[in-house]
Amino acid sequence: MNLPNGLARAAVRFKPASFAGTFVALMMSALIVTACGILLETSLRASVPPERYAKAPVVAAADQYEYVVTGSGEDREEEAVPLPDTARVDAGLAAKAAGAPGAATAVADFTFPVRAAHDPAGAATREPAVPGGVLTGHGWGSHTFTGTALTTGSAPHRGEVVLDAATAHAAKAAVGDTVALQTLAGQRDFRVAGIAEAGPGDTARNTGATDAIAWFADTQAPALAGHPGKADAIAVLAKHGTDADTLAGSVAKALAGSGALVHTGDDRGAVEDPGLGYAKETLFGIGGSFGGIATIVAVFTAAGTVSLSVSQRAREFALLRAIGATPRQIRRAVASEALLVAPLAGIIGCLPGIGLAHWWFGQLQDRGAVPDAVQLNVSGLPLLAAVGTGLLTALGAGWTAGRRPAKTKPGQALSEASVERLRPGVIRTVLGLGALVGGAFLTGVSANSAGDDAAGAALGVVMLFMLAVALLGPLVARLCAGLFGLPLRGAGPAAGLAAANSRTNARRLASAITPIVLAMAFASTLVFMHTSENHIADKQLRAGITADHVVTDPAGLPVDAAAQAARAPGVDTAVGLLNTQVLVPVGSGEFKALQGAATQGVTGSGAELARVQDLDVREGSLDRLGKGRIAIDTTLATSADAGVGDRLSLYLPDGTKARPAIVAVYGRGLGLATVTMDRASLAGHVTAGFDSMLLVGGGSAKSLTALGTVTDASGYATEQSLDAKLGAWSNYMMAAVLGGFAAIAAVNTLVMTVLDRRRELGALRLVGATRHQVMQMLRWEGLLVSVAGVVLGSAIAAATLIPMMRGMTGEAPYVPWLVYGSFAAAAGALALLAVTVPARAALRRWA
Repeated sequence: MNLPNGLARAAVRFKPASFAGTFVALMMSALIVTACGILLETSLRASVPPERYAKAPVVAAADQYEYVVTGSGEDREEEAVPLPDTARVDAGLAAKAAGAPGAATAVADFTFPVRAAHDPAGAATREPAVPGGVLTGHGWGSHTFTGTALTTGSAPHRGEVVLDAATAHAAKAAVGDTVALQTLAGQRDFRVAGIAEAGPGDTARNTGATDAIAWFADTQAPALAGHPGKADAIAVLAKHGTDADTLAGSVAKALAGSGALVHTGDDRGAVEDPGLGYAKETLFGIGGSFGGIATIVAVFTAAGTVSLSVSQRAREFALLRAIGATPRQIRRAVASEALLVAPLAGIIGCLPGIGLAHWWFGQLQDRGAVPDAVQLNVSGLPLLAAVGTGLLTALGAGWTAGRRPAKTKPGQALSEASVERLRPGVIRTVLGLGALVGGAFLTGVSANSAGDDAAGAALGVVMLFMLAVALLGPLVARLCAGLFGLPLRGAGPAAGLAAANSRTNARRLASAITPIVLAMAFASTLVFMHTSENHIADKQLRAGITADHVVTDPAGLPVDAAAQAARAPGVDTAVGLLNTQVLVPVGSGEFKALQGAATQGVTGSGAELARVQDLDVREGSLDRLGKGRIAIDTTLATSADAGVGDRLSLYLPDGTKARPAIVAVYGRGLGLATVTMDRASLAGHVTAGFDSMLLVGGGSAKSLTALGTVTDASGYATEQSLDAKLGAWSNYMMAAVLGGFAAIAAVNTLVMTVLDRRRELGALRLVGATRHQVMQMLRWEGLLVSVAGVVLGSAIAAATLIPMMRGMTGEAPYVPWLVYGSFAAAAGALALLAVTVPARAALRRWA
């Protein structure tokens, strides 16, 4: 007898079709694991080289994260959550840092938006003509490390400004002229003290919204930025001969107790590019959270394919047992097959996986989710993990599937190989029932939860129900064959034979149904979760904006926009809104988290807001909205276990702690804002403090055009809907990856089952069945498989979405029937195609 590894090589060489399906499944599994692993590693190692601070070896800045601590002792865990906006330090720390040993000087750095005034006062006052009407403001002291140099004039004093050459040329402004600019301190005229050529530090990426730059006196810049006494960071320059590490140590001692963190190397890039924190969080969510789910799905699918491949050769193993092969030799043969197929499949799958990771990463950068300076990190670790995962999956699935033929007594082997087992093993049944019960339990938890808790429970629902379908596959398949086979019995001999085949070969049917269930469940859940949120948000937005006119400007509205609009003819109410985000602690114990909450700061009173925006107040009143008093959405109220009269702990955009009192709870938070508070409470805690939009009641659109783009409520809702659709791309991408993988697995499994039935199809032809009748029977079987998969997948998606959306929005899911129909049609078409093509090839020899 050949050695076991010889048997394995012979099986692969002489029956390649039996291993082609296994090879494809393991290759696709490696593709998914590689792509997600690369994105995960990038999230952990992502950094950006400093550009603005390239000449400053040490930078001191506030911590840009807030932390959630759970557990204690050895179980203590700390999660860092990026702040919505920049946290700042005391500008006076520059003097302390400058006195540190080895420091040549220290400069307080400021970066803030400045608007060109639309109506400069006086004929001699000029308006800078810049794209979008926005300049980036800095303190002049930053020229010491950015490389900016004066070409004419002098450094600015209070009431003066230095313009970059291009901006001065566009404004036709020379030294001594006056320009009108709007800052968060209001509109002012500034004398042009000088013209400068911007250095590489000032023209670096992401230092501001535009290329137009204005430099102000360092003593005036903090007030113009809207943060008196505060600086974005402290840049420290070293004396000759002092290295960065030594200087960092002395600066850290000088600033001890101030809360400032000292940065060197690439850590300086994270200070100047606040988008890095969110980019790492996004990449970790895709590579870690989604990657974990995708890996589990890929492993289960690949394991199912390997098990199917082994079970299809039960007769061969039975023959080997009948002629004296030992159980150990059978197990070694199965393991050797895995060692021959899995590593090659994994290596080949890594190549498109790297390509997918590059494409996905590039798309995230194009959409602004990841800074351009961040590089994709590709190392050998994700590739090794992908190949290793595939190998372990193949070995584990092969060992499990080969246990029974290996243990069977030689005399019983052939008889058992010719008859399918009626039910799965006891352990598998118990685990499957446990997953089913667990899924039902989490469905109840999701229905009774709100916000992120409902979404978290829903993830467990879909995973447990999918696990139940995989473990109880033969029982589920027999039930589906009996139920959906009833209509087939009256549809002719071919349909009746298809129904009988499906009932008799439940394991084969289960192998074909499971990937379709998986594709339908995950694609429907991910896609319809977003369609539901977008539909409800759009409905709330349209119902919530009762203003006659909505004024917006991408650069932010003028600081006195509300006052100007109120003076327009016919206007009775004008309310400015500053949109940002706050962090709210929710949950308790091990489930504590910081939940980001969309926030609107109101210019005006709560009563004025109610005239132009209907928040659907359920409890309390907006009349008391003001300093230290806020209104929140019902979903947040449930998540934070807070109501009217309670104080809600939260972190303002820059991380400042606050405990305002809740004066109202409303129902339209998803479409409008989760938190509503007075604008004055937010103004000093955001970088861009210009109002985001202006709601106007009465008046004409023509009288408001000088302030920005004017639309009505319906037009504004349509624009917001388009933005939401762009934001849904990530979810659709995940659905495409998982759904596409599952669809390929379904096709792969169906092709394997059809090719394995060549003997059966030939027997049908020999007993008189025509080619058309055999093909018709297979089409009916493919239709039964697709219908069963679509129904089960839809049921799992419904069990996930209905309680989740009820908990998150209080409404039922929104399912566009055209999209759902396309999913179902695609499942049916793939099943029929996967059955028809290999069947035609198998029947050629019997033509």
